[in-house]
Amino acid sequence: MVKRKEITVPDFYKTYINALQEDTLQEALANNTRRFRKLLKQIPHKKINYAYAEGKWTIKELLQHIIDAERVFIYRALTFARQDPAPLPGFDENNWAITAKAPKRKWHELVDEFKALRSANELFLNSLDDDQLLQTGSANNSPISVAGLAFVCAGHVAHHMRIIRERYLGEQGELTVHEKAKPMVKAKPVVKKKKKKKKAGARK
Repeated sequence: MVKRKEITVPDFYKTYINALQEDTLQEALANNTRRFRKLLKQIPHKKINYAYAEGKWTIKELLQHIIDAERVFIYRALTFARQDPAPLPGFDENNWAITAKAPKRKWHELVDEFKALRSANELFLNSLDDDQLLQTGSANNSPISVAGLAFVCAGHVAHHMRIIRERYLGEQGELTVHEKAKPMVKAKPVVKKKKKKKKAGARK
């Protein structure tokens, strides 16, 4: 059973790895799948086309990005597990997001696609032995192992889960850009004053 300390990943993926608490691959994937499926159920329908700032992806586009990225990570893992020496290219996530046309897709279809994709990916990864999981290859001009890519799959989703909660759903006390609440104004203490004639248009 491959543990986190045994994986090979480039520095730019360590943010995803650090988003995980688990040390073993099987636990990381299983827990991440369960948590993300639970979060998807909690997202209000009115939020799926919401972006927390101009130029940012909507939640629907974000889920499409998660699906696309995971397909890439797993293809790389398959290639390296089969010991194919061909280096694999990176991908332009922003261009992919535009050409994916996620706004035209139905939300429930995206959710179902992620569930099916992750289920298939877990079956594939669980079929690999330690020797296969420790195989490495070159992707986006950087060395990375099969187990490293598997951890990246879970960590990438965990990273975006935090963003969804904090920036899209406004959890942990943070207000999203489009949902800033009006500041609370404390009521001024009532001070008794001598009655005066009211001026026209005056307001208390």
